[in-house]
Amino acid sequence: MSVVELFYSLQGEGRFTGVPAVFIRLAGCTNACRWCDSKASWTLDGHPQRTVDAIVAQALLFPSRMAVITGGEPLLHPLDALCDALKRHQFRLHLETSGTASLSGVWDWVCLSPKRHRPPRPAIYPAADELKVVIETAADFAWAEENAAQVSPACLLLMQPEWSRRKTILPPVIDYIQQRPQWQLSLQTHKWLHIE
Repeated sequence: MSVVELFYSLQGEGRFTGVPAVFIRLAGCTNACRWCDSKASWTLDGHPQRTVDAIVAQALLFPSRMAVITGGEPLLHPLDALCDALKRHQFRLHLETSGTASLSGVWDWVCLSPKRHRPPRPAIYPAADELKVVIETAADFAWAEENAAQVSPACLLLMQPEWSRRKTILPPVIDYIQQRPQWQLSLQTHKWLHIE
């Protein structure tokens, strides 16, 4: 697998904010979101090729047994073998995806973060445990509701202000959520804390 980085940190956003985790960032992404904070992960080229065994061995160096597979778009890789190997070592497995590629692997938690310019495949919606919609402009509220209508009733609904516009977009996001309590606020706490 083409691995951009493997590091240990705290989950910075969503339902598991503050939980220690091993982050495995895989290379490759076709979304090219303008607000992406990991643009180095867009290309498959120039990143180390790692075996599943090597990835698991490095993950085992850290005390947490929660692994977050992210990218780029991690579903561009077949993830069954990696999930199986991590599960053998009792890792709880979390996926962060835009849903634009076919689902593979076995997951304890799926965070779906849909992008308006490249919508998710319909098959991903039932698998989502958490829907995290980045809010950049007022038009994104309707996009959030469109996606919320497709996930299961048990799915956690989160709105996350786009970081570079947080000062202007956060007040309308807060107001929107206060009027629609089925939604919750997600903040990128790792950026506030200046950690990975």
